[in-house]
Formats: sequence, structure tokens, C-alpha cells
Amino acid sequence: MLLTLIAGGAGPLAALGPWFHIKALGVFVVAFAVVLRGLSDHSPNLRFGPANRLTLVRLALVALLAGGIGEPAADVATIAWAAIVIATTAALLDALDGPLARAHGVASEFGARFDMETDALMVLVLSLLVIHFDKAGMWIIAAGLMRYVFVLAAKAWPWLARPLPQSRRRKAVCVVQITALIVCLGPIVPLAWSQSVAAASLAALAASFAADIVWLTRRHRSPLELEP
Repeated sequence: MLLTLIAGGAGPLAALGPWFHIKALGVFVVAFAVVLRGLSDHSPNLRFGPANRLTLVRLALVALLAGGIGEPAADVATIAWAAIVIATTAALLDALDGPLARAHGVASEFGARFDMETDALMVLVLSLLVIHFDKAGMWIIAAGLMRYVFVLAAKAWPWLARPLPQSRRRKAVCVVQITALIVCLGPIVPLAWSQSVAAASLAALAASFAADIVWLTRRHRSPLELEP
């Protein structure tokens, strides 16, 4: 129901073929199934909470963006602008869920993880859209895959999964990455500029991940309880 309502107001994206709706619904269902698997981390809160519901709306918006990947369009510029509006809305909502959770006293590890993984999926989807609209080369997919490669690496080296300290740098780089990819989608942005913006944001993201890996590497032999 949520995805249907949002898709109805998605303008040009909603007018795409049936595969758009199937892909969008598929992404949302799979992502939400993953969310449900992590509900145990939501305790002791008994309700899903307004912040998590807001993140769920963001997830639906990201699913709509994902549905547009690979879709042929007679008016590419119109579709690109529609994608920009949806992505910008999702990015702006990202600034509200954390404060909303704290204001209602329902902040949880689940909510923080839900928010982070929605951001990661958004970066992946935006990277694919940038490629779809020929605004950067295939190399930009590295931005979308970086989080998932890090998670897979933690399976082989569990110390990579240890908790990281709160970091304004990490949050800022995430905002910069998402904003840069949205800018790259703009039909009025020349290819040379979109490639430069994409490359700069990818470099910033890689540097942020490298900083976290260095921090974890220096402490991977230390007992977890001794970490600052």
C-alpha cells in the first residue's frame, strides 16, 4: 500500500512500463524482509515508532528509484528530473528520522542500522542511475558497492565488524556522496562536470572507509571492552 501510494505521486516514473512497478516492488519486498530479520535489535521498544516509519518511506522512495534502472524512456530529461525530485525528498527525510527517534525516546540499534542500510542502498541505486543516464563510467558503481564489500570482508575478518565510534566525518561523507550523485543526474550538468563530481565524491567515500579500516586495524587485537 505504501509503495502504491508513493508510486502514484511519482509523476513520470509512475508512467513507465509494468517492469518498473515489478522491479520497484521487488526491491521494496526484499529490502523490507531484511529489515524484519533485524527486528530483534528493536527491543525494548514495543512499537515500530515514527522514526522507523519515516525510514520506511525513504526505503519505498529508494525502491521507486531502483525500478527506473534500465527502463527505456522517450523523454530522458523528464525521467531524470523526476528521479532527482524523489532522491532529494528521500535525502531530506534522512535528516529527520534520527531527531524524531530521540524526541520520542525510541532510539535503538535497530533504527540506526535501518537508517544506515537505507542510505547504503540509496547510494547503490543512485550509482546505477548515474550509469543508466550516461553521466559517469562504470567505475562509479564502486561507490554503491563499497559498503557491501566491507560487510563481506567482515565475514572473513570479523574484527572489521567491531563497533566504530560515532563520527561526524562519516555522516558528512555520506551526505556528500548522496548529494553528489543526485547532482550528477541533472540533465543540465555537462558530462565532464558530472564525471568530476562523481570522481571527487567517490574519492571522499574511499578515504572515509580507509580511515575506518585503519582505526579497526590498529585495534583488532584489543579486547572489545577496552575500546574507547
